[in-house]
Amino acid sequence: MSDLAPSELAKVRGILGREPNQTETGIFTVMWSEHCSYKSSRLHLKKLPTKSERVLVGPGENAGIIDIGPNEKGERYAIAFKIESHNHPSFIEPFQGAATGVGGILRDIFTMGARPIAVLDAIRFGPLDDPECGDRNRRILEGVVEGIAHYGNCFGVPTVGGETVFERCYNGNPLVNVFALGVFRHDEIFFGRASGIGNPVIYVGAKTGRDGIHGASMASAEFTEESKQKRPNVQVGDPFMEKLLLEACLEAMHTGAVVGIQDMGAAGLTCSTCEMGSRAGTGVEIDLARVPQRESGMTPYEIMLSESQERMLLVAEKGREEEVFAVFRKWGLDAVTIGEVTGDGKLRVKDHGVVVAEIPNRELADEAPVYDRPHGVAPYRPAPMEAPEIPRSRDLNSDLLELLGSGDLCSKRWIWQQYDQSVRTNTLQGPGGDAAIVRIKETGTSVAMSVDGNGRYCALSPREGARLLVAECCRNLSAVGALPVAATNNLNFGNPERPEIMAQLVEAIEGITEACKHFETPITGGNVSLYNETLGEAIWPTPVMGIVGLMKTAPPVTIPFKEGARSVMLLGGLGTVDATRFGGTQYAKVVLNKMWGLPPALDMDYEKRVHTAVREVIAQGLAESSHDVGEGGLAVALADCCAEGIGASISLDTGLLPEFALFHEGPSRILLSTSQPEAVEKIARENNVECLRLGVTMKERLQISNSSETPAEKWIDCRVDRLREVWENALESLLNPVPVG
Repeated sequence: MSDLAPSELAKVRGILGREPNQTETGIFTVMWSEHCSYKSSRLHLKKLPTKSERVLVGPGENAGIIDIGPNEKGERYAIAFKIESHNHPSFIEPFQGAATGVGGILRDIFTMGARPIAVLDAIRFGPLDDPECGDRNRRILEGVVEGIAHYGNCFGVPTVGGETVFERCYNGNPLVNVFALGVFRHDEIFFGRASGIGNPVIYVGAKTGRDGIHGASMASAEFTEESKQKRPNVQVGDPFMEKLLLEACLEAMHTGAVVGIQDMGAAGLTCSTCEMGSRAGTGVEIDLARVPQRESGMTPYEIMLSESQERMLLVAEKGREEEVFAVFRKWGLDAVTIGEVTGDGKLRVKDHGVVVAEIPNRELADEAPVYDRPHGVAPYRPAPMEAPEIPRSRDLNSDLLELLGSGDLCSKRWIWQQYDQSVRTNTLQGPGGDAAIVRIKETGTSVAMSVDGNGRYCALSPREGARLLVAECCRNLSAVGALPVAATNNLNFGNPERPEIMAQLVEAIEGITEACKHFETPITGGNVSLYNETLGEAIWPTPVMGIVGLMKTAPPVTIPFKEGARSVMLLGGLGTVDATRFGGTQYAKVVLNKMWGLPPALDMDYEKRVHTAVREVIAQGLAESSHDVGEGGLAVALADCCAEGIGASISLDTGLLPEFALFHEGPSRILLSTSQPEAVEKIARENNVECLRLGVTMKERLQISNSSETPAEKWIDCRVDRLREVWENALESLLNPVPVG
């Protein structure tokens, strides 16, 4: 049964000039699925900026590549990075869904020739204390984290950062987005192209089984009551096999015998053959009888659509096959010639010499329908615009503790302590910082990475929310001293056939476009995940950005205060807020249990000047600690800075309500501690940004007062060990609730 629409089936008939057979129909179905073809988003993705002086490879390949400069010998180095989703499989089978998501993004990196050196994850679940779905949400979280840890730890790549968010809209559709980054020299870059007529096409890696068949189609449909029956569509991963495959592929590339290489990811053998041929303008002919198989009786349809993991397709230089085979024999892996490159531009699939599919490569890979889906309506909003009457807090200390103990803001130590964060000894800053940092040993350069998304902001305004998350990601990088240089994105949305959902997607893409142009972070690739709906209920629009920055290798500036009697500075000022723009905050969510209005207002020019200023402060060695003010607002950011036992006495001069002053989430603000406040203020003046002296660090307590009142009104007064206790233990308490009764 075909998942092709009637108009798509008619187009297939026109391309072939005849009726497609079952295998050909299956091939078109997966290649023209939303997951593989981006038929609903491609028109709008063209708006994204994709070029800069640093971008060596942009969208269209397995991963984007940027230049990071030369080493002392003059050899130029580059990094490859990308983010991908494995949302649907992780709901059906959390462990394998998340594990194979890691495996897939790692193959995207090393198929370009790069050695993976870092992974980050952006994961989202329903609330762990949800009265109806809490048990399931806890099971999914535990399975996903175990799967990410298992694959990354066994493969030998550090998981160095990420984010975890809980919202009811993810109850039936968790999000598992995984970012990976690798490093290599410019002369080690490879492409997924089947070049050279007559060159052999070689299958390498694991044998093909029936797991993952129609995985790409499953990822292009909503969940229904029957979704649990789709477990066979979820791939099964083997990280130890993937480690062997990595080493064998990189070694084979270094022989000079490999012309092109492609991961067998979504749509498996189908995708790798037709995309390699299409990119090179050639044809590919294979015989399925030669494909290594681990199950008997597999049909051509099953072999072509299987998404069994840890497999790659190589094109080698004719006459040098044995050099490739010798490498893979050394690593104990299958390597078999299954076909050759042809000059007719067709994907020709044979089974024991009999043609079972014959399709033009370019039309299959690049001529999928492109839909301009209706989007001329207001994006769907899950909340009213008008602000309710906001009650005055009865206890601001309790509010702060409640926020620190909430799922989004509490410590994620329980998650990241399961990850190996330092394998390969490149990690300078791992999970828990504003950005992860890994050093590139060969160049004296370090790469900072941040992944960010905010479904609450984007639900209230997809365009403004998208701009804010780009700004937040760049601010996180700047807060550790790195210059943001390039980005990848993962666009997680509901059913694009609904105009109000398609409007969310278009608005978010345009917001990302505006912000990435402004912050000079071109998009080098990414992923679109649509149909994230269960029983007709869509997730909130959840674009996730992964942005990389460059810096000189040095000990990192971290979040916690280090010494007493240091000046606490707020670079960027107290920010602005009104009732309408308070409705997307964590305070509104956790304390008020409400949502309304618009996300915080962003001035991108001012934001960029704050980034420049903090990078200069750090470069001059003036900051002992640095932390951006984000979700939870100023009070939560100050509590974060107290994590190592040093508190602060803070005095705010503001006419704002205490709830607004302490917990609004206005952007463009970074907390610093320093022994040289005058020098920091000078840099702020030079960049035309505010810089406030809030107070001084001290032992044991966090105190926040409002000095605009006479006498000064004390808003927060709490022991830092109490703040840390609540923050550290909250997630484990949510995962292990005390039985009632």
